[in-house]
Amino acid sequence: MSDCRKNIRREPVTTCPPAPTESQPLLSVKGLRKYFPVKGGLLKRQIAAIQAVDDVSFEVRRGEVLGIVGESGCGKSTTARLLMRLIEPDAGQVIFDGKEVGMRDGMTVTDLRRHAQMVFQDSYSSLNPRLPVEDTIAFGPVVHGTARSKAKERARYLLNEVGLDPSRFGRRYPHELSGGQRQRINIARALALQPQMVFLDEAVSALDKSVEAQVLNLLLDLREEFNLTYVFISHDLNVVQYISDRVLVMYLGKVVEVGPIGDVYKEPAHPYTHALLSSRPSMDPEDRKKESPLSGDPPTPINPPSGCRFRTRCAFAEDVCARAVPALTPIRADGSWLAACHMIIPGSGHSRAAAINEATTGGTNG
Repeated sequence: MSDCRKNIRREPVTTCPPAPTESQPLLSVKGLRKYFPVKGGLLKRQIAAIQAVDDVSFEVRRGEVLGIVGESGCGKSTTARLLMRLIEPDAGQVIFDGKEVGMRDGMTVTDLRRHAQMVFQDSYSSLNPRLPVEDTIAFGPVVHGTARSKAKERARYLLNEVGLDPSRFGRRYPHELSGGQRQRINIARALALQPQMVFLDEAVSALDKSVEAQVLNLLLDLREEFNLTYVFISHDLNVVQYISDRVLVMYLGKVVEVGPIGDVYKEPAHPYTHALLSSRPSMDPEDRKKESPLSGDPPTPINPPSGCRFRTRCAFAEDVCARAVPALTPIRADGSWLAACHMIIPGSGHSRAAAINEATTGGTNG
C-alpha cells in the first residue's frame, strides 16, 4: 500500500513520497462551523442565522471509505463543500495529510484541490455543456500546469478506466450521454489530478438501480487500483452499508454518532441512529413497519433546541437533555466508536446513564 501507491498504471512518478505513518489520519476535522445569515427588514440586516454545520469533528483514515448519513438538511453536503473550500467556514480546523489547510505554514487551498476532489449529485449540471468530455477531464490538469498533450493522454486513459471507450466517447458532449455515463465522466474528471481523497456527494442517488450498482462497483475497483480514500455522502442507508468501512451520522448540523459500519448498523448507540436505521423498509413480510420510528418534523436550524438537538423527537429525553449539549463519548476504549448522547455519558444526570454506570461499577459509589 505504501510503495508509492504501487505505481499502478498512473502517470510516471519519478520519486516516491515518504510513507505516511499509520497513526496519522489523512483528514482531520476539528470544530468545523458554518452559519448562513438570514437578512430582513428595510436595511437587510442580519436577523438570524441558519446553523448548517455546528462544531463538527471527525477523522478519515488513509484508504478507508467514510459514509455520511442523515436526513435532508442535516449538513452533510455543506460539510463536504466546507472541506473543499467551495464554501468558506466560519470556524474550525481542517488538517489534510498532516498539514493545516489555509495556514501560511500549512497547505494552500490550491494544493488541497490537487489532493482532494469532489463528485456531485447532478451529473449534467456539473459538466460544461460546451466542452467534449475528453476536454472536460483534461481541463483540471492543464490548469494545474500539465502539458495539454499529456493531459489529453491521461483523459483518454481515465475514460478507459471508467469503462468508456475513448474513441467513441471522448469527443461527445454531455447531452449525448446517459446519466450513468455522465457520472462516470465526473468520476474520471475527479481522478485526473491523481487525488488521494474523493468526496462523493450523492453520487449515485440519481441513477437507476442497475446503473447505480455498476457505478458502486466501479468506485470500489478504482479505490483498490489507485489507493483512494472516499467520503461517501448518501441518503441510501443500504448503499452506505455496502461501500463504507465506517459511518458518520449527522442530525441538524451536528455529529451524533460515528463508528465501524458493522457495529453501528447492528447495535446503534444513539436513539437517532436507531430510528434512522429502523426506517429502512424490510424485505421480510413478517417484519413490516406499522409505525414511523420518528414522530414530528426536524426543528428549524435557525432556532435549534437547546442541549441535545434531538431531544424534541427522542423517546428517552429528560431534563438534562435540554440543559447540556452531549459530547461525543467513546463507546469503546480505543475511541473507534463515538456517540453524543447523555444516556452513555457516566454521571451526565440521565437516569439511564446512572443505571449503566452502576452496572459497570458493580453498584459502588464512585
